[in-house]
Amino acid sequence: MRGRRWWVIASVWLCAACAPSTNLPTLSPDDVAAERRKQEIAQLRDYYEQLHRLDTVAFRIRAANREFCKDWVSAQIGLLALTPQSLPRKYKSFSAEALDLRWVRPTVVSVVDGSPAAAAGILKGDELMSFNGEPVPVTGTPGWIGGFLRYNGERPVTVILQRDGVEQKLVVNPVVGCAIPIDLEINADPNAAADPRKIIVQSGILRITKTDAELALIVGHELGHVTMGHHQKKTINGLIGEFGGTMIDSGFLLGGIYTGRAFSNYLERAGMMAFSVGFEREADYVGAYYATRAGYDISGAENVWRTMALEHPDSIRLAKTHPTSPERFLLLQKVTAEITDKQRRGLPLVPELKMSQAQPATTTAREDNF
Repeated sequence: MRGRRWWVIASVWLCAACAPSTNLPTLSPDDVAAERRKQEIAQLRDYYEQLHRLDTVAFRIRAANREFCKDWVSAQIGLLALTPQSLPRKYKSFSAEALDLRWVRPTVVSVVDGSPAAAAGILKGDELMSFNGEPVPVTGTPGWIGGFLRYNGERPVTVILQRDGVEQKLVVNPVVGCAIPIDLEINADPNAAADPRKIIVQSGILRITKTDAELALIVGHELGHVTMGHHQKKTINGLIGEFGGTMIDSGFLLGGIYTGRAFSNYLERAGMMAFSVGFEREADYVGAYYATRAGYDISGAENVWRTMALEHPDSIRLAKTHPTSPERFLLLQKVTAEITDKQRRGLPLVPELKMSQAQPATTTAREDNF
């Protein structure tokens, strides 16, 4: 007991010796709370400003390339409306102040430039009341609008809204585009990822893309993964590798040696990675077409790979799952020349494929690392 007591005393003494030694100014809890609120408001405003930029690019990409998404399409109007109730709990206390939201009616926080909503005259700050006579709910508002448009299709939507206290009636004519969601994730790493259910663009990407054409290349790249069926192909390759590994594991088992599926697991991973670099090149190629079809001038946009190299220096030389940044830069230059030649000759702006375009994948595997 005596030895343990001395050990506790020594530990306390050592911790005291390691404490900060400067006489720091005292901070008022109220001042800290006030500054926290300012930063929370600034962060939420910045998020939706970035989201507006991404939504504008995504809307154009989805609408211009709907034919490549085959049956996975839906009506869209290019509008985002929110209430404090429709946001996660952690944002509710300051969302009304940050975004000028109302609790009683959904407020439009973003209207995509050139979208049906913009063409109809809907403005940021408008308060939505009804779509074709159906009240717009104050909870789950974005999901409700998406579901309404999927059911309504391309039929006109009569929107009743309130602007500066005056009720107005506007008619919106939806357009059909690829239905895959394209979401913004707060993450400083300049990256993007896709699976057959959605595309995620991390906020770091928006920080380094200097033009919307560069951002369009990235969104087009991720859409290319989906439309070219890369996830499905990787899954099939993995299953083939796993089957081969199972045969090897079974052979060892017949000899009395249990491998613990070592060969099955290894060859499954190897199969899934077999054409990873090639799939990334193909997504770059197809994505350049998708961006151009959406009206973006991608000449010079290959500089995004030089910027990316600054953030990920290893990408300059290493090519384990993705092409190197010099390869991607030069490939995009050649693809741009190919597209420009087709535009000059009046040819269809469609990627050159070796075979019929693949169906969109149905697996849920995620394609990581833009």
